[in-house]
Amino acid sequence: MAQITAPKGTQDILPKESGRWQKAESIMRELCAQYGFKEIRTPVFEHTEVFVRGVGETTDVVTKEMYTFEDKGGRSVTLRPEGTAGIVRSFVENGLFNEALPTKLFYMIQCFRYEKPQKGRLREFHQFGLELFGAPDPIADATIISLPYRLFKKVGLEGISLELNSIGCKECRAKYREALIAYFQKDEEQLCPTCRERLQKNPMRILDCKSEICRGIAKDAPLITDYLCGDCSEHFEAVKEYLSIMKIDYRVNPRIVRGLDYYNRTVFEFVSDQIGAQGTVCGGGRYDGMTEQFGGAPQPGIGFAMGMERFMLVLEQAGINLEEDNGCDLFLIPLGDRACKEAVRIADELLDRGVRVQYDLLRRSVKAQMKYADKIGAARTMVLGDSELDEGAATIKNMADGSQKKVALNELQEEFEQ
Repeated sequence: MAQITAPKGTQDILPKESGRWQKAESIMRELCAQYGFKEIRTPVFEHTEVFVRGVGETTDVVTKEMYTFEDKGGRSVTLRPEGTAGIVRSFVENGLFNEALPTKLFYMIQCFRYEKPQKGRLREFHQFGLELFGAPDPIADATIISLPYRLFKKVGLEGISLELNSIGCKECRAKYREALIAYFQKDEEQLCPTCRERLQKNPMRILDCKSEICRGIAKDAPLITDYLCGDCSEHFEAVKEYLSIMKIDYRVNPRIVRGLDYYNRTVFEFVSDQIGAQGTVCGGGRYDGMTEQFGGAPQPGIGFAMGMERFMLVLEQAGINLEEDNGCDLFLIPLGDRACKEAVRIADELLDRGVRVQYDLLRRSVKAQMKYADKIGAARTMVLGDSELDEGAATIKNMADGSQKKVALNELQEEFEQ
């Protein structure tokens, strides 16, 4: 029988890696709590219209990459390719706009996109992200940007740069769209087939094309920053001022447009110099008016998403090891049936007190059990044999320095409360 393997573009996160993921997620959760963001969990699949309407029908995500199928009721549903559209749907449907504003939400989710797997980019992947509704002021933009910046600083990541742009409002982009069409039309025949389709529908997407030919043509295209209206220009300047107050370095990159249609005004990316061409670790921006597309009242919104696989890859490349704390406070080594029963009783009491305690399940020798305790990173071990049971005391060994301490069995709980 042929071996069954994981589908292309997916990966198993094994126990030796999951501890690093849990530590990273723990740090992210702590930061979100500091900033006042609360977790939201939305379905892993939505009606396809959620993403067509929210992400944009001309985007690569919608036209090429979504896992879409009909359910048994004949309804078109899609595995979520990103987090924001489903959260905006939930925000409107559940009336979160009636609660105290601004609404601060964070998520940790699995997403699915059918694309060519490559380093740091999979078909099933994980995202950490924030969404903030109800705050139109530039201070909200800077605040959202500051959280991933603080995350990178907290874990000791260097070589991560912030690139910033404004893609304006509908009025700005209408004029910019005309300028782009005029610019690209003279080289229309040289554009890739996808960009030729984009030219009339959404010419800004050409700036994000990965084709070397299209990138070369776009090199001297007009810049959106030259077409910003007075309000958008003022907003962008205020964002930069707040970032300076926060001591966050940035570089204005007028070529950033992001890959999804819902963005307006501020867009940004945190880029690593350690993972090659796919260097964007985190990206986001403002999406004012998106709630209207889901039948809700107008609400300003801004957020970001961070690919966890990319983040973990950058940490690995930087040699940063986010190991979880020891998974075992005490490993009991019972010798014989009587000791096994006592080990279970002791463990049961300690577990009730929150102590992380394990005991041998395979009836191995003392040497084999000590070796196993070392492999699982047990902080301390305790051998239980007939003599220890008769005396009512046993020796606890500190696995880090080899020191030993004799403790009465009926005082073990106090030992772990110190």
